[in-house]
Amino acid sequence: MLDVTPLRPPVRTSPVPSSAQPTRSPSPRYGARPTMKDVAARAGVGLKTVSRVVNGEPGVTPDTERRVQDAITALGFRRNDSARILRKGRTASIGLVLEDLADPFYAPLNRAVEEVARAHGALLINGSSAEDPERERELALAFCARRVDGLIVIPAGDDHRYLEPEIAAGIATVFVDRPAGRMDADAVLSDSFGGAREGVAHLAAHGHRRIGFIGDRPRIHTAAERLRGYRAAMADAGLPVDESWVSLGPTTPERVRAETERMLAGPEPVTALFTGNNRVTATTVRVLARVPRRVALVGFDDLELADLLSPAVTVVAQDAARLGRTAAEQLFRRLDGATEPPRRVVLPTRLITRGSGELRPEA
Repeated sequence: MLDVTPLRPPVRTSPVPSSAQPTRSPSPRYGARPTMKDVAARAGVGLKTVSRVVNGEPGVTPDTERRVQDAITALGFRRNDSARILRKGRTASIGLVLEDLADPFYAPLNRAVEEVARAHGALLINGSSAEDPERERELALAFCARRVDGLIVIPAGDDHRYLEPEIAAGIATVFVDRPAGRMDADAVLSDSFGGAREGVAHLAAHGHRRIGFIGDRPRIHTAAERLRGYRAAMADAGLPVDESWVSLGPTTPERVRAETERMLAGPEPVTALFTGNNRVTATTVRVLARVPRRVALVGFDDLELADLLSPAVTVVAQDAARLGRTAAEQLFRRLDGATEPPRRVVLPTRLITRGSGELRPEA
């Protein structure tokens, strides 16, 4: 049997008075920032009055200033510095081009630059080149296009003449960790040659005659200088260098692992290793942990937890914070009008003995 339910007339409801309607916040219009004109309209004052309040100028009564500040807070207004930049010619910002923001070596350098910039009332903008010369160029020129007052660059490439027009236009530039390529410019460096020489001499002084060197790509200034220091120390100790003991290239774990294992193999393996930076050292430590015999190790650059390993890792330490601070101070000297010829500052390194570099060769 078909059950048919009779239709009921629809229930009519009275409209809800507008005063009882739930209020909804308007959707934000992204990119549509409030202007001084909006602030002036809300506060019931003229544009000049808002300008005086925003720029901290005199001539505004306390009551009017309070109304303007209330309007600024309610609207979320932020001053647009573009006009001020055009008037004064300074943006109070500097750019920092790093190799890799994730690298622990660059963290204290970045912080030191930022602290100096802040002390000078400037904002720091930074980015990573990923050791790519083209990326370095793109970043540096992008910072210049945003009218930074100065640049601090850790070079990835070996030709920096692309920055000559920017420097001529007034953008102060300092290179750090590595010098500029094919142009004269201020540079703040660590003593890579002297540090490597001291580290390898330390291994030789503990009886090692077959000392391997694993470093970064040879086109990188610091890698080339550390290799030069290695060769100088070996010559100082009267030790020959078998070219199979030397390996430069990308610091990927795969390559470093393979080269470490190769040098430790064969009838006359190396008894000690000097590693060219913290990334190489970290991979080498992992390989040596699986080697049954003792192999001495000295690394260039300190690394986190190096003192907690067994044996603790002996390193040639750079002062990354001092590098950044010195570079930033030189940059602001230029911005303040210093006109002397380009300066090259070379900061000393420090050998920290912890155990791994003091192991003697096994009989």
